[in-house]
Amino acid sequence: MTVPDWLQTRGGSLKPGVRPETTFVMLDGNPLYKLEVRPAAGKFACAVSSTVNGHRHDDPKATYPDAPAALAGGLDQLRNALGW
Repeated sequence: MTVPDWLQTRGGSLKPGVRPETTFVMLDGNPLYKLEVRPAAGKFACAVSSTVNGHRHDDPKATYPDAPAALAGGLDQLRNALGW
């Protein structure tokens, strides 16, 4: 997993979860956001949620051709939601 520049500049990182479809966005050493790549009608989607309150930050209609693209898309959705 490559950490996007917008996240690196804020001291953030990515950490794989226990399940292979889960990735955490770490800020200040804390897992603040969870990204889960899921199958969606022959494609993939990425559910993006806050680990603090469960608030969703993703577009539920967005789909991607494969799992890596879904993870990248989920990170873009999070960046846009945070205004970064």
